[in-house]
Amino acid sequence: MRDNEIAPKAAILTSAQCWSLLSQTHTGRLAVNVNGRPDVFPVNYQLDGESLRFRTGNGTKIDAINDDGRVAFEVDSVNQKEGTAWSVVIKGDAEITSADSHLLNAAERGLFPWQGVGKAHLVRIVPETVTGRSFTLDASVTQHVSFDEAMRAGLE
Repeated sequence: MRDNEIAPKAAILTSAQCWSLLSQTHTGRLAVNVNGRPDVFPVNYQLDGESLRFRTGNGTKIDAINDDGRVAFEVDSVNQKEGTAWSVVIKGDAEITSADSHLLNAAERGLFPWQGVGKAHLVRIVPETVTGRSFTLDASVTQHVSFDEAMRAGLE
């Protein structure tokens, strides 16, 4: 249930605003279908025009993408000092590049996965949709409710 007294005010972002925000951070969450169930993985990414890419090794993400290349990717940020937040979601198709590709070697310089060893695949997400929202809390809300609780209430 949503309590409008503490829900943040949301604004719909344009595609250009979404891409601009995506360029300001480099960590997001990849959502894939694993054995008929959704699963989410944090990944470091890099923009490449109006697509994004990340490196990964063999395992659950690659297996899931090989089974069903339709993915979602979410990036968000919270500025507690200003009482603002945003979230961008990309839905599209994931394309895998193998370890012997010159694209992977060129991308390695700018992509630094948290577990950098053995990341032999470059994955590019080609968007079908890019959507985003920004949120601003009223000053009255920030005095009585912590920012995290107000955000959580507004997103439930």
